[in-house]
Amino acid sequence: MKADKKQFEKILSYIEHGKREEATLLTGGKSLHEKGYYIEPAIFTDFKEEILIAKDEIYGPVIYMALAKTIDEAIERANNTRYGLAAGIVTYNLNVANTVSRLIRAGTIWINCYFALSNDCHFGGYKMSGFGSGFGLDALYKYLKVKSVVTPLYFELSLE
Repeated sequence: MKADKKQFEKILSYIEHGKREEATLLTGGKSLHEKGYYIEPAIFTDFKEEILIAKDEIYGPVIYMALAKTIDEAIERANNTRYGLAAGIVTYNLNVANTVSRLIRAGTIWINCYFALSNDCHFGGYKMSGFGSGFGLDALYKYLKVKSVVTPLYFELSLE
């Protein structure tokens, strides 16, 4: 994503939408005009699921946090979006991590870390985030034509 004035203003407008739609801005969200198009990371809480910042992919330092009473509720909230680029799970319980990672519809799922990328890992999303992918074999396949070559092998079997 190119950091330019247009994107800078778009992100700030999302932050203003969050405030107008009565989400609580926990921290950040201010323009840092000293150099470039920098914005303090904004964290929202206490929001209604239908507000704009909870529905759109913002491509900027804006997140919203919601508490869930059960794992099922957390999975439902995570999947209740048009997008599915990535998700993060924080837990000490490996069974919870495995179960939740299988049930969340996102292209990349990080467990106890976030934005850890490698050339060995696929990166691309689900749903409306599903356009394009990079890294790993999936990225290489875009540049290749797959071909199968099959040759029968004949040999004599001796029972001596």
